[in-house]
Amino acid sequence: MDCCCSVAAVLGCLFASACAVLMFAAYKLGVIYQLFHKAELKSPRHGGESVAEVLQAHGIKFVFTLVGGHISPILVACEKVGIRIVDTRHEATAVFAADAVARLSGTIGVAAVTAGPGLTNTVTAVKNAQMAESPLLLIGGAAATLLQGRGALQDIDQLSLFRPLCKFCASVRTVREIVPVVKKAIAVAQSGTPGPVFVEFPIDTLYPYHLVEKEFAAKNTPKGLVGKAISWYLRNHLTNLFAGAWEPQDLSPLPVQIPKATDQQVQQCVELVSRAKKPVILLGSQATLPPTPVEDIRKALESLGIPCFLGGMARGMLGRDSELHIRQNRKDALKEADVVLLAGTVCDFRLSYGRVLNRRSKIIAVNRDKGQLLKNSDMFWKPTVAIQGDAGSFLLCLSEGLKGYRCPQDWPQSLKEGDITKEKANRDKAAEQTHRHLNPLKVLHRAEELMAEDSIIVADGGDFVGSAAYIMRPRGPLRWLDPGAFGTLGVGGGFALGAKLSRPESEVQYWILYMESGVVAFILCQAFLATIPPS
Repeated sequence: MDCCCSVAAVLGCLFASACAVLMFAAYKLGVIYQLFHKAELKSPRHGGESVAEVLQAHGIKFVFTLVGGHISPILVACEKVGIRIVDTRHEATAVFAADAVARLSGTIGVAAVTAGPGLTNTVTAVKNAQMAESPLLLIGGAAATLLQGRGALQDIDQLSLFRPLCKFCASVRTVREIVPVVKKAIAVAQSGTPGPVFVEFPIDTLYPYHLVEKEFAAKNTPKGLVGKAISWYLRNHLTNLFAGAWEPQDLSPLPVQIPKATDQQVQQCVELVSRAKKPVILLGSQATLPPTPVEDIRKALESLGIPCFLGGMARGMLGRDSELHIRQNRKDALKEADVVLLAGTVCDFRLSYGRVLNRRSKIIAVNRDKGQLLKNSDMFWKPTVAIQGDAGSFLLCLSEGLKGYRCPQDWPQSLKEGDITKEKANRDKAAEQTHRHLNPLKVLHRAEELMAEDSIIVADGGDFVGSAAYIMRPRGPLRWLDPGAFGTLGVGGGFALGAKLSRPESEVQYWILYMESGVVAFILCQAFLATIPPS
């Protein structure tokens, strides 16, 4: 009797396990989903339309691309809903242009490229966007879902390539996944520390059912049970690919998560700054990020009256001739300062890894990214207060908490006098005669004098960008573009393209440094921008 019970128990367990395995297989193959959601086999719609609808709902105006067959349905659908398709001659340029749009518009930049080499060509530009903290959506084509890993045209493991470069990577496996995946990617790109995201679209998720069906048609399948199994698997895969594809979905943007300083942290900083005699603010690109309008940040800085050094996209934050903007002798100022506020500024090579900071100074560091916030703090510097949060909103809270405070005037005045002395020395160098070639400082000073009030400066080069940074004076916020921390050369064309499309009323200028056998040439390029047709 006991033996019979044991056998029955074993058989029961085996039966339950078999049922569980079958249910799991049915779930993974989409059989259960198809019981409740049908595929509309006669519909002419395609996945490219779903991508376009999500982009339109998120306010995307431009998609930069180099056209390829894998992604054609996306481009056609985007154009139909009024999103402008901007075709470039290299995939990296498309990403650079999308990067510029993201920086200047406060929205996400979008680039779409074809599979395989189309995507590998973007790697440098995507890495540049990652290090510049630009929210960017890279859309990539891919081999059909069933052909991946089987030697299809331009088929490589694209997700492994982009995972180290992107905050989020996904491969769409069915048409119904397109809307939620793209929405999530856009939200992730803009949340926390902004950065690039990558979504891969296998070609069979983008074309209409009737075209994909032709490719799935079984040819020379084995006869018998194996042949029937293969035929069923192909039919089921195709049906599951389109099941529930055109059911209504919410297209509205997901909430963007942005870390902010706590009231306690702000109050601690208010107390430090209120006692300071020689405070200094170092403003980095993060301070220009949404949701805080740059004009509000500018007003906050002016109300504090604290001298500022501006870097990256923050250049121009205080206009051309602000008494608070100090351009020269930063190292000397940091040695004297008793309170230093690093607002989105990182202690990397640009600040000598933190070695330029005075160990006796009270240092307030604000950065969305924890790694950047504390970079090299284990070696050369220590923050008095470290805040993982948005620099722009923090400055507004600090200004509010310091109402009635004004930095002692002798401090910014002394720094400004040093500015004037150093700039006179630079002008003297610019006036020096050269025997064969142009004096680069003279070129920059002359361009600065001629530059229109609505100009956007795009600096492309190495040392030349460094020189331009302390000579050129952007006329307002978000009017300066350079590669960023990665120092990529060749960003100029894409950046200028994106800048001109974002601000069609502005004059866009960019400089490229060429060096060959010690010969340096400076080229001011504007002519090609005149060829951009109006929207």
